Amino acid sequence: MTIDTSWRNAIPILAGALLLAGCSEDRPTKADKVAAASVPGAPPQGAADEAAKNAAASNVSESDELVEFAYAYPVEAARIPELAKALDGDREAKREALIAAARRDKDAAEKDGYPYRKHSHRQRWQRVTSTPRFLSLSAEIETYSGGAHGMQTFDTLIWDRNRRKQMKPLDLFQSSAAFDAVVRDAFCAGIKRAKAAKGIEEAPDSVFAKCPPASAQTVWLGSSDGRYLDRLTVAIAPYEIGAYAEGSYKVNLPMTGALVKVVKDEFARDFLPIN
Repeated sequence: MTIDTSWRNAIPILAGALLLAGCSEDRPTKADKVAAASVPGAPPQGAADEAAKNAAASNVSESDELVEFAYAYPVEAARIPELAKALDGDREAKREALIAAARRDKDAAEKDGYPYRKHSHRQRWQRVTSTPRFLSLSAEIETYSGGAHGMQTFDTLIWDRNRRKQMKPLDLFQSSAAFDAVVRDAFCAGIKRAKAAKGIEEAPDSVFAKCPPASAQTVWLGSSDGRYLDRLTVAIAPYEIGAYAEGSYKVNLPMTGALVKVVKDEFARDFLPIN
């Protein structure tokens, strides 16, 4: 078993996830276009500076005959002791769970006489944005547990510097129901456009025809100016709105005035609507 911990490897900037163009009868608004310019927090210029800021603070990898494991987070997170400790704990918990499941499956494979397939977990946290109050991180996770194919999932967190507390983006809103009520139309329209771009039109009786609540997916909050939260992306894992072969989706939504109105009073001053 080898463990490689590097403090100097660069983490690539979170790649831009454009809000895919829709059908002619469902044209994006001006706010949609602004929100779709990039993934929240990705700056329009200065990519080299951003890459330097995202130099890996923790990049742990491990590979042997049983498992392959990798977990990384950026230097901005490492600079916050409480957050770094939480991420280290999350890393160790996921590593232990991976090894335990792999050992069980390997023992079962040997007992029943079929080949064991190495399990894996690869997770990379990346900086979405950093404002005076918040550090917003996103994670893309790839796992494999011996089946027909691997799986991609997502994660999200917000660090509140004022409260010195780790939160989820939806914690900043009055409720998940209030959030869903405001973004539902734009979110469902965004899914429709994204599927149309892949040549997919769901039949009315399809199990995937119903638009799910945005709050049930992974929400990333970002900033265009490094001061206010004014960008929003919803990441959707495979099987949530389509077959595995469709892959994942990332739908950018406008930070409207209506959405800012359902932010909790404590955080309202940290949001900026895009009109």
